[in-house]
Amino acid sequence: MIRSELIQKIADENPHLYQRDVERIVNTVFDEVTEAMARGDRVELRGFGAFSVKQRESRVGRNPRTGDTVQVEEKHVPFFKTGKLLRDRLNGK
Repeated sequence: MIRSELIQKIADENPHLYQRDVERIVNTVFDEVTEAMARGDRVELRGFGAFSVKQRESRVGRNPRTGDTVQVEEKHVPFFKTGKLLRDRLNGK
C-alpha cells in the first residue's frame, strides 16, 4: 500500500471527512515520525511496532566491481521492530 492508497482508504471509511483533511492528517503523522527519528528519538506505535535509529560505525568495505577497498563513513539507519500484535497477526495467531 502506498500513501495515496492509505489516504483513499481512510477517506472512504470516513465519509464525514474531506479527502484533503485526511491527506493533511496522514502527512502530519508521517512528518512527525520522520522528525522524531531525525532527532534520534524512538517512535512506538503500540500493537504495530517501534521505529528507531541505529548508528553504523565507519568501516573498510570493498567495491564489488573492482575489488578495491573503500572507506565507508559512519551513518545512521532507520530500524523497525514489529509489535507483538502485528507479529501474531502476520503469523495467523
